[in-house]
Amino acid sequence: MSVALHLVFERLWPDIRDDASSASAAASSLSSTSWRRSMLMTSHYQNPGELWMPCVNRKLIRPELPPSNGYLMIEANGGLNQQRLSICDAVAVASLLNATLVIPAFHFNSVWRDHSKFGDIFDEDHFIETLKQHVRVVKELPVDVLTRFDHNISSIPNMRTKAYSSPNHYMQKVLPELLELGAVRIAPFSNRLAQSVPSNLQALRCFVNYQALRFAGPIRVLAEDMVERMVKRSTLTGGKFVSVHLRFEEDMVAFSCCTYDGGLKEKTEMENARERSWRGKFHRHGRVINPEANRRDGKCPLTPLEVGMMLRGMGFDNTTSLYVASGKIYNAEKYMAPLRQMFPLLATKDTLALPEELAEFEGHSSRLAALDYSVCLPSEVFVTTQGGNFPHFLMGHRRYLFGGNAKTIKPDKRKLVLSFDDPNIRWNRFKRHMQDILHHSDMRGTALRKPNDSIYTFPMPECMCQQDGMM
Repeated sequence: MSVALHLVFERLWPDIRDDASSASAAASSLSSTSWRRSMLMTSHYQNPGELWMPCVNRKLIRPELPPSNGYLMIEANGGLNQQRLSICDAVAVASLLNATLVIPAFHFNSVWRDHSKFGDIFDEDHFIETLKQHVRVVKELPVDVLTRFDHNISSIPNMRTKAYSSPNHYMQKVLPELLELGAVRIAPFSNRLAQSVPSNLQALRCFVNYQALRFAGPIRVLAEDMVERMVKRSTLTGGKFVSVHLRFEEDMVAFSCCTYDGGLKEKTEMENARERSWRGKFHRHGRVINPEANRRDGKCPLTPLEVGMMLRGMGFDNTTSLYVASGKIYNAEKYMAPLRQMFPLLATKDTLALPEELAEFEGHSSRLAALDYSVCLPSEVFVTTQGGNFPHFLMGHRRYLFGGNAKTIKPDKRKLVLSFDDPNIRWNRFKRHMQDILHHSDMRGTALRKPNDSIYTFPMPECMCQQDGMM
């Protein structure tokens, strides 16, 4: 970091603290906390005249399924939402090929380190039952089919497909093999279907994502309890809370090649982390690592301190109930302290759930991410601090559930850096900058999907209808 932000924070802290005290006094003088809440915690971003409703069911009406052309097996890789994307796309491809989908296998990832199977994360029976009128799904390949391949799944031809392959590719290259052999594999299967496909396939993608895929029972039960506890903690804001997806885990900090204020110790730890997870990737010939350029370009993960200062500058005071979704924060004791100082009503899954409740999820990053996802979903405001599948899927899901628009703060980090790196900035000026960023953030109302956008982030118009739409 070009400026020691913690020193700027220490200098500005009296103003930040007094600002919140003044606001609280003003609210008290009106004998209602709703005065402050109305500024940031009500849906003034949404135009009621543009209300959209989910309508995938009526877009998916189709005749009885014809006989299956064979079995499709895929291997989903990555973290929770990368797996989710692969599953939704696999159902769409199975529909296109009129294939029977075998419950997807999950590839063990060296970064995520989660051995969970499909049924550990998602409700398998619900998935099969919900899709039965659209795509046949079975839990495993039938023995008679497996016999044709000497009971060895690796003997089934792997139809390697390029990223974002078109429906025509599947019809011309994969279908003939499927018809001849009765079963095909596609591994890996990550982003293997084009963003823009016929509207019936887009609607099916949404149907899978929002209706067929629900979390497994143990995840749902604990997540519901956590949301209820979060609402109870948020009495000062009428049960409403803000969720933040904080990407400041060791692997994210290491991969970003950004530097913070940890000195030589941090530098050594990050180099070791990069070598553990991405052997040699960052030392290849010709590779140039420029942390300062990364920061100026908005590519560095925001620190907890930066997130806290941004939100306080935007107007969220110390009565705001904050849920932080994350993995294990790098050097958490040091980096989380100022965020807790600014937001004393801060909660995480570790503070909302008892140790014994979390015990069965420990060591399973995708299941823990599912808990975070479930708590963020109903939050009044969602704050995304770094790209990735988690915020992209969550933003789309919230749009789908909340009339086409949900309050999301997606800050322009290139603009944030200009304020963070100004050692002489005054609090009033900092606030003006943050409120300008808030205004230009992803709060612009409903957004229709553009040709190269993901249906999972922008479910309109293929999966939603204006006002008179029906589920």
